[in-house]
Amino acid sequence: MKDILLDKTSKKPGAKKAKAVPIATVSSDNLDAFRRALPSAGARWIEANGFKGSRGQLLLMPGEDGDIARVLFGLGGQSEAATRDAFLPGHLSSQLPDGTYVFEDGLPDPELATLGWLLNAYRFDRYRKPGGTKAQLVAPDGIDTAAVRRVASGACLARDLINIPAEDMGPGELEKATRDLARGHKARVKVTKGEDLLARNFPMIHTVGRASDRAPRLIDMVWGAAGKPKVTLVGKGVCFDTGGLNLKPGGSMALMKKDMGGAANVLGLASMIMAAKLPVRLRVLIPAVDNNVSANAFRPSDVLLSRNGMTVEIANTDAEGRLVVADALSLADEESPDLIVDMATLTGAARVALGPDLPPFYTDDEVLAADVAAHCSATSDPVWRMPLWPRYDGWLDSKIADVNHISEGGFAGSVTAALFLKRFVSKARSYAHFDIYGWTPTARPGRPYGGADQAIRGLFSLLGERYGK
Repeated sequence: MKDILLDKTSKKPGAKKAKAVPIATVSSDNLDAFRRALPSAGARWIEANGFKGSRGQLLLMPGEDGDIARVLFGLGGQSEAATRDAFLPGHLSSQLPDGTYVFEDGLPDPELATLGWLLNAYRFDRYRKPGGTKAQLVAPDGIDTAAVRRVASGACLARDLINIPAEDMGPGELEKATRDLARGHKARVKVTKGEDLLARNFPMIHTVGRASDRAPRLIDMVWGAAGKPKVTLVGKGVCFDTGGLNLKPGGSMALMKKDMGGAANVLGLASMIMAAKLPVRLRVLIPAVDNNVSANAFRPSDVLLSRNGMTVEIANTDAEGRLVVADALSLADEESPDLIVDMATLTGAARVALGPDLPPFYTDDEVLAADVAAHCSATSDPVWRMPLWPRYDGWLDSKIADVNHISEGGFAGSVTAALFLKRFVSKARSYAHFDIYGWTPTARPGRPYGGADQAIRGLFSLLGERYGK
């Protein structure tokens, strides 16, 4: 994404001198006072154009030369404050004509508005002529523009990886994306691929991916000094999910290019961590597979051996993501890290419970839960804690194996998936599971339609506070 954020000393490319047009954010509650402070011509212009300061309302005010002299943008009234999106002013990046702009003082949250400007301008143009905004923003006073750019870059990396169709984003391409990121930050990457997965004890990753002509693999990236706190990110990398022998209907398969959204998001978060040079020893584990149909596809009623020795009965091959994540979690847990976070586009049950915008997360660490909630709220990156309800753990009992990977019936599917994954983490000091959707079905300020970064801005803020000092 081209740089549309200018520092105070920056000039618009190709221009000798860039004069920034001021943007005034106006609530409907203070509109009368705002209008009284204007010259009479300006007040009449506001009235003639019906500007009320309602949420998202835009008014361009002309100067004597006919050019835009000022932009008015409505924030809505006090009654809407509780639901006001901090990214709302950033929506202007796709609404304004070409030019250079600057927010006036009084913006509710200058840093989030600036980040929203960048994220709202995101466009996925790999397969078509680039388009989108040419509106540039002069950074407000007092914000760390480098930090805002780092976060925007990581978020857009996650979106790009999800948006690329599975034809061009298979396990090999996901490996390449990881290596490209690692190269830019001098991280180390090791990949276990194909039959080597069996030799090195990743049996469930191999089993899920063996039916594809694109070899399954475990991607293992490490960055940072060995003596620093160990933070491990695990991302589900199912590059396309047909459902396997429990074949999905066509409508349910249409968006399955996003089934590697967990991997995309942990890479976006890793990008932020490494660019900020947080003092941690970061490890990223991505089990990258296709869940395909073939003569050697795994079957319902099969019993799989997992990396940690647990036997797993298969009830439905369309619940494959938790199997590959489980093997990766077992590896992560073996070195007893300070924190493990896994992210996966795991269950439709999570969407039924909370919809596409609000990912549930699960942890039995009360301090971590409070920190996640606080940081995600502060960064306009909403999540919702769900319970690791112990009574439902028995729903995963199997008559022939140590555990069944799904429960019978349609109840609490996201909860039982989290309980299944928790069985593979015992040594880590702290652990959290995020059941994300990875997709924005309806565009909102800062969140264009398509692949979505979810929870990673809040997690980056948390890690910066916890380990950055």
